[in-house]
Formats: sequence, structure tokens, C-alpha cells
Amino acid sequence: MVKKTIKLSSSPTSITVLEEYLQDLLLENQLCASKFPDILISLTEAVNNAIIHGNKSDASKEVQVNCKHSKTGISFSIIDQGNGFDPQTIPDPTSPEKIECCGGRGVFIINALADKVAYKNNGSTVEIYFNLA
Repeated sequence: MVKKTIKLSSSPTSITVLEEYLQDLLLENQLCASKFPDILISLTEAVNNAIIHGNKSDASKEVQVNCKHSKTGISFSIIDQGNGFDPQTIPDPTSPEKIECCGGRGVFIINALADKVAYKNNGSTVEIYFNLA
């Protein structure tokens, strides 16, 4: 199993690092290119949520992204320094009263694209898994 970690400041510009990070993982480890868009979108949503909602865009705080992969799958842990949240309290963005709202779709998108999602440490850590088999 190969591991790779990056730390990002809680600034919106930090998001730009993710695509290069994933492309490096893809090239270094010959990962399945067909999963790249789903992984990039999910990881971007999770890091964006960690920066904005977890760390309240406080640039002195970090978001840590840990990656572990094997031949059968790849997982990411996104860890912020916030107080966490309860994912069960997030409203369904596809409900009639929320369908036209701007924002509020990150958790929904992550759950739709990833094969497994788990929230730990009171919600300040999200683990996202993609099956590569």
C-alpha cells in the first residue's frame, strides 16, 4: 500500500493544488484514469468543505489530505481543524425547497461519486474510497 499526504492552508486558492496532486498520483502509481474525474470532483468538494465550513476560511489552519491506495482501491482522508458536523443534518439538495439553492451540494456529490464515504472525529474527518478493481 502506497501513502501520500499533503497539507493545505485554509485559503480558497489551495484548491488549485489538488489536480496536480492527483495527476502525480495517477502517473506515479498507474492508477485507473477513468476514475480521475470522480476522484477530483469528490476531493475538491471535501477540501472546499473543510476549508470553508470546517476551518472557517482561517488561513492559519490547515487541511490535511492523506491518500492510501492499493491495486483494488484508493482512499482519501480529509482532515480539518474545525469542530466537525453531523452529516445527517445536511438537507437534501434535491428536495423541492432546496433544488434552486446555490450551494449545499458538496456532501451529496461526494456520496454520489465515491464508492464509500465515512465521517469520523465528529465530522472533522471525511474518508472517501474508490474501488479500482
